[in-house]
Amino acid sequence: MEKNDAGVIIVGAGHAGGTAAALLRQFGYAAPIRLVGEEPLAPYQRPPLSKAWLKGEADAESLALKPESFYAEAGITLSLGGRVVALDRASKTVRLESGETHAYEALILATGARARKLDVAGADLDGVLVLRSAADAEALKSSLGPGKRLAVVGGGYIGLEAAASSRALGGEAVVLEREPRILARVAGPVLSDFFTRYHQGKGVEIRTEVEIAAFEGERGRVVAVRLANGERIACDVVLVGVGAIPNTELAAEAGLACDNGIIVDAGARTVDPAIFAIGDVTRRPLERYGRDGRLESVANALEQARQAASAIVGRPVPPSEVTWNWSDQYDLKLQIAGLPFDVDDVVLRGDPASGSFALFHLAGDVIQAVEAVNAPAEFMAGRQLIGHLRAISRARLADTAFSMKEVAA
Repeated sequence: MEKNDAGVIIVGAGHAGGTAAALLRQFGYAAPIRLVGEEPLAPYQRPPLSKAWLKGEADAESLALKPESFYAEAGITLSLGGRVVALDRASKTVRLESGETHAYEALILATGARARKLDVAGADLDGVLVLRSAADAEALKSSLGPGKRLAVVGGGYIGLEAAASSRALGGEAVVLEREPRILARVAGPVLSDFFTRYHQGKGVEIRTEVEIAAFEGERGRVVAVRLANGERIACDVVLVGVGAIPNTELAAEAGLACDNGIIVDAGARTVDPAIFAIGDVTRRPLERYGRDGRLESVANALEQARQAASAIVGRPVPPSEVTWNWSDQYDLKLQIAGLPFDVDDVVLRGDPASGSFALFHLAGDVIQAVEAVNAPAEFMAGRQLIGHLRAISRARLADTAFSMKEVAA
């Protein structure tokens, strides 16, 4: 292994890692690029797994970030079905589980996050699933359909999307949430109430303030969820969606600073100037809000991939972006921009009963975040206003007689 063969090694072939590899070539990086991923698939889009994939409307080919031929044509080596088990910062090498060792000029850690498991009896039964990969989605898909009942543990966006997919396929769904309302950790009461009513109207049973005591099985497969009060919820399959844990082990063992994520600066660089980290695994500056945090979103993956690729090729640090996310449930598209930090008021624009409305989270007269349901104009204008830190009129914002352009004037 010659040192002059060293280029960029990207550990993790998800949305962040795949985008970084493509951007490096786009930005003119000419040295070798190796993309190492544990899954057998080339980088693909993950958000559709809980929606289009479960409903049979998408597959690995349609969700691929790039055509299969792209990587060979771009001179990007794919090491799929492989795992990096050791990182030596002194020699600037990584070692794969297979025993292969590769040198790097720059290293990008895009190791993502793994689903948080429930530590209860029966958690290892067949049919107790999580949803982070195409393989996970395929396992869940095979258990949905007419006459099948899905039990979702955790009322977050992925769980609700899966419940909607189950109903679309003719199956039943029950959502079991520990908090007093669904989306309690990611949305305000108005949005929680709206989605509760909408799902119930579609036949989804929603149970809040419940604790999971165990999963019960027959012949090794789950058949019910046992609640702490002794109630038994029969089901054919369980989806556990109670958050994610960043995969920081490789970084931590190599002595990189970690705190609920690998700590990076505004250029996605770790404490080691030759090592970058991007995507779900990072704890990054949230400059707009004067703090740091961990973001799990496509927007974050794309932004940090651009930051890392820019730094490696010597381009200027890209301007900071307003984070965004989305969720598709039935005929609803929820679009979110910004983060609701330091908020003193929430302004409702539109009528939830109409199925089209937006919630603006304000600090003084400045918008910090917007949640828009079937309201793309409010989402787009809100995202721009968040980025510009522009004061607005709350009265105009709440009055749909004024266009969003007039609100921003």
